[in-house]
Amino acid sequence: MQVYLAVTPGQAQAAAKYRRPLAHVAYRIGEGSVLLRQNLLLQTQGGLLSVSDRKAPVIDDPEALCAAVLRECGRRNYQGILLDFEEPPRPDRQTFIRRLDEVAGRRALYLPERYAEGTKNAVPLICAAVSGGNFTERLREAAGQRGGRLALDMERLRMDFRLPAPTGQGEPLSAAALSRLMEQEAPAVFFSQDLCARYFTYTRDGECHFVLFDDAETLRQKLRTGTALGFSAAFFMWPEVQDIADGLFQPF
Repeated sequence: MQVYLAVTPGQAQAAAKYRRPLAHVAYRIGEGSVLLRQNLLLQTQGGLLSVSDRKAPVIDDPEALCAAVLRECGRRNYQGILLDFEEPPRPDRQTFIRRLDEVAGRRALYLPERYAEGTKNAVPLICAAVSGGNFTERLREAAGQRGGRLALDMERLRMDFRLPAPTGQGEPLSAAALSRLMEQEAPAVFFSQDLCARYFTYTRDGECHFVLFDDAETLRQKLRTGTALGFSAAFFMWPEVQDIADGLFQPF
């Protein structure tokens, strides 16, 4: 399995010491379907081009945007493309993705699972942060549906659930908030085999809380599971894991 670190231009130097290929989070879609680039060093070469659709306008010329993406890949020797699309699927995004899937050629195209419908060669990203069900079965089911062309979106789980939690939604915790909570509660921490994550419980103001979180070892276990099931790649957002990088990025 190939492990990528997604970095902004300002984060690339710190992440590079771990000798993993980088996905350069330096591109977004502008008016007129142009590809906009942040302040990327001229010598940046290799890895992946990562493009965001955050606050992007309608893609009214998918051919032009595809051509711009491929030119930039050629200029910087990018081996593939990561579509960091956060907006719900829309016709203009789907048209662009299907066309890029057709013309990407030998370059890998990674994209969110919800955008994979209608593509032939693209590699869907399966989120590794699960708060219900069974993590291994989730990956096995996805692998069976897609024939093994899959990658892991290694989102680091840090979530506080007020019980009962019928919607399955909790409150996201920052690293600092989780650290403070553990200092205050000094809880007994357990490992969930089903969720492949650590957890603890505490009570506050008469409410029972269930806290689910990842550390270096749970993330490594998720990588091992994905590797065993034939997943080809995994992606970490550098800011989410920089505090545990020494323990995380060892042979697994």
